[in-house]
Amino acid sequence: MSARTLKLAKETENDPRWAAVVARDHHADGIFFYSVKTTGVYCRPSCSSRPARPENVQFHATREEAEKAGFRPCKRCKPDRPSLVEQHARTVADVCRLIKKSETLPNLDELAAHAGLSTYYFHHVFKAVTGLTPKTYAAAHRAQRIKNKLEHSETVTNAIFDAGYNSNSRFYEKSNQLLGMTPSNFRAGGANTDIRFALGECSLGSILVACSNRGVCAIFLGDDPDALVHDLEDRFPRSHLIGGDRGFEQLVAKVVGFVEAPAIGLDLPLDVRGTAFQQRVWQALRKIPAGATASYFDIARSIGAPKSVRAVARACAANTLAVAIPCHRVVRTDGVLSGYRWGVERKRALLEKEASNSFHRQGQES
Repeated sequence: MSARTLKLAKETENDPRWAAVVARDHHADGIFFYSVKTTGVYCRPSCSSRPARPENVQFHATREEAEKAGFRPCKRCKPDRPSLVEQHARTVADVCRLIKKSETLPNLDELAAHAGLSTYYFHHVFKAVTGLTPKTYAAAHRAQRIKNKLEHSETVTNAIFDAGYNSNSRFYEKSNQLLGMTPSNFRAGGANTDIRFALGECSLGSILVACSNRGVCAIFLGDDPDALVHDLEDRFPRSHLIGGDRGFEQLVAKVVGFVEAPAIGLDLPLDVRGTAFQQRVWQALRKIPAGATASYFDIARSIGAPKSVRAVARACAANTLAVAIPCHRVVRTDGVLSGYRWGVERKRALLEKEASNSFHRQGQES
């Protein structure tokens, strides 16, 4: 094998996308495509064809890019047609729209019938696409609806009925699960709820980690620790902000360790607060492998909403859990790094750190 061939093979093997191709990871379908110069075809990452030699592989962001380079679609995985994952994403997006517009939330059988799938298979597909069960997704949507009503209705009772609950008792049974607090406290801006937080330092500057009784609810990055605390106060204006003790600071150290070495993972409960759409986007972000990137359009397409690129960008900007929900892995279609809540330079540094970690991990495995 020539030195040039060895170099090409090594470049491919060091690319995080190669691991998805080797694993035939269907979650990567639509995120990128790969071509094989010896056969002249391009494929999805999940293609079941015999694995190509790495020195013959090229990666492409879109099918159009692969075809412009002179490759034709593989007859086995048919990358020029909607994949099963994309078909499922469209089906689930349609069901999500049904949930959103329904005054009374449909039950599982009704949702499955609308999707044209069996109840069991529909449940499996919905969870695979959104990361949530239909019941949990519906609850998230209802939670957002009740939040909106609580902010604008004259009384809690009016908000409860306007959100589609048939009785106060049914809502109060689940109010803490939906809101993370009582309705009255929510209307009062989160009054009487405790948020513990602590500050630390990492290679990206200052870091603030905050936790509710449900899990980590904020991870902020910045240059000024005081500004991070002010951001937390704005996020939870009426909560009791409590400085963390020594034990809590160990949690901050765990988050800092994850920032410095993404390969170790972050196994912490998260208190994810957002609309149902935002949660779908954030779930899709968590599927992007460390060291890889996806475009806003890739994410929109992966959740079955290809026309919602701007909404996806807004969901990324609304993320308050830096690194835990990796919005830094989303770039423009041309690969250029776009806006990042905590600064484009931090975004670049995180991506470089993850790529470096991926390279070293692959080197150790080989």
